[in-house]
Amino acid sequence: MTTGDEELLDEAVRAVAAPDVVLGLSRDGHRTVRCGGTAPPPAVPRDRLRYEIGSASKTFTGLLLADLVASGTLSGNDPAAALLDPARPPGRRPVTLTHLITHTSGLPPLPADFYPGALPRWTTNPYAHYPPERVVRAFFRARLRHRPGTRWRYSNFAVAVLGHTLAAATATPWERLLTDRVLRPLGLDGTALRPTGPGTDATGHGEDGTTPTPPLHIGGFQAAGAVRATPHDLLTFLDAHLRPDGCPLAAALREVRRPLLRRGFGHVHTHTLTWFHHPADGGSMYFHIGATSGQTAFIGFRPDSGTALVALATRRYSRKDTLVPAAYTLLSCLEARPC
Repeated sequence: MTTGDEELLDEAVRAVAAPDVVLGLSRDGHRTVRCGGTAPPPAVPRDRLRYEIGSASKTFTGLLLADLVASGTLSGNDPAAALLDPARPPGRRPVTLTHLITHTSGLPPLPADFYPGALPRWTTNPYAHYPPERVVRAFFRARLRHRPGTRWRYSNFAVAVLGHTLAAATATPWERLLTDRVLRPLGLDGTALRPTGPGTDATGHGEDGTTPTPPLHIGGFQAAGAVRATPHDLLTFLDAHLRPDGCPLAAALREVRRPLLRRGFGHVHTHTLTWFHHPADGGSMYFHIGATSGQTAFIGFRPDSGTALVALATRRYSRKDTLVPAAYTLLSCLEARPC
C-alpha cells in the first residue's frame, strides 16, 4: 500500500455520487481499499458487504467453461443444443459453447418474449419472471440474427443459455457447479449467487441515488448476472488471474487471458473468452462492467503492472455515471511501482 494509492482511490471515490462507493486496488497482492458515498456509513463497513456485479458475473462463467475444457469434461466446440437435448440434431452450423460466451452465437441480447413481462419491472427486477426452463425453450426456437462465429453482439441471453448447457452437460445444478469448480477453489467465501439479506448485502438505489431498489432476482439468467461479492473477494478473484501459478484453476486462468477475436471500431480492441481486452499505458488491461437495477460494478486487471481494480457503487447506472469512466481511466493509467 502507498499513500499515492490512497490518494488516487480517495479522489475516485469522491468523484462518484452514489450512496455507497467502494474502490479497491491490488498491487502485487498488496491491497488498498477506500470507501465513501453520499449516505451515512452503514452498520456493516462498506467493504464487508456483498455487491451485485451484474454482467461482470460473466467472467466467472467464462472461467468455469475454461476449467471444464481444461479438465477434458467439455470442448468449446461442443454444440449447445445437443448438450441440452441429446436427441436434437445439432444442425449444419451449430451454436457452440465458445460462441455463447464470446457473444458470437447470433442470439439477440434477450429472448423476444422477454420484454412483455420485463418492461413493467424494468427498474426493479426485470429478470425475476423468466425461469430457467423458459430460457432453454427460447433458445430452441430462437431465430439467429447471423451465422454463429461471424459477428460479435453482446447477449445476456447467450450466456444464460451457456449456464444451463453446462449444468445439463455435467448433471449438476448451476449454483453447485460454479461453487464447486470456481468459488471454493479460489477461496471466495464472501461470494454468493442469490440475495442473502440486510447486513450482508449492500442496498441498491435507483437513478436518483436515493430510492432503494429490491435485491436482484435473476430468474433463469444466473450465468449472465447472478454473482454478488465483497470487494475483497473480487480482488482475490482478480489476483488469481494475475498470478495463476499454483492455483487449482491455473490452466483456465491462463486461457481466459488469451485474445480470441477483434471487435470495436477499427477492430482495435480484442476480446478473450470472457474479458474485454484494451491497450493501456505501457501494456494492456482486461476488464468487465456490470450493472443491475440499483448497483454498478467495474472489475479489471493489468498483468504488465501487476495491478487489479474493483469499483462498486449502489446506484443504478446511467449515461451520467462517473464510476465506470473513473475506474477505467484509473486502471488504464496505473503503472508498476514499489509498494
